[in-house]
Amino acid sequence: MEDLSNYRKSYEKSQLLEDNIPEDPINLFHKWFYETQDFGGPDASGEVNAMTVATIGLDGFPKSRVVLLKKFNEEGFIFYTNYNSEKGKAIQNNPNICLSFFWHSMERQVIIKGIAEKTSRTISDNYFSSRPDGSKLGAIVSPQSEVIPSRHYLDNKLRELESAYEGKEILRPDFWGGFLVRPIEVEFWQGRPNRLHDRIRYQIQDNLSWKIDRLSP
Repeated sequence: MEDLSNYRKSYEKSQLLEDNIPEDPINLFHKWFYETQDFGGPDASGEVNAMTVATIGLDGFPKSRVVLLKKFNEEGFIFYTNYNSEKGKAIQNNPNICLSFFWHSMERQVIIKGIAEKTSRTISDNYFSSRPDGSKLGAIVSPQSEVIPSRHYLDNKLRELESAYEGKEILRPDFWGGFLVRPIEVEFWQGRPNRLHDRIRYQIQDNLSWKIDRLSP
């Protein structure tokens, strides 16, 4: 067994205090997102929009995977996927999901509990049309999460589609589109020395205001 007990780091880059946070978590997320993006350039922060999406599968087990956030606003957070994938089926069966961001360059985490719903056809169409042709064909050719015989099978299918769509407009298939996650709870975690981290939690109220609490680390 590998002993990792000596893997330690002191978090000392910032702090999160109640006297300098907004009333709305989306505003704080916006601030943190772009601070992370700008910190030391893109190589330091990597894909700042990479997030972990956790769902409860049809088998009753939780499952997490990393996907890319494509939009956020006062309504919530949008990402895109194959609706027939394991992830897509899990969300349609149980829309209560969790998104989490870990921005190690800033010693920060954001954990979002929310309820997912499909985006409108217009939103999904507009995003799909903005993708490179290769990504469009990749979305069409891949029976996401299904067993396939080989990599060659996938590559051959892609070549067939490239020929079939040559010179033609590539439209979004009905099985592919976006999910909007409407947040009901957002926790911001800022690393601090001695493991006494800052944790600020926002919870949506019946009147759509946000209740703010500090959690013990």
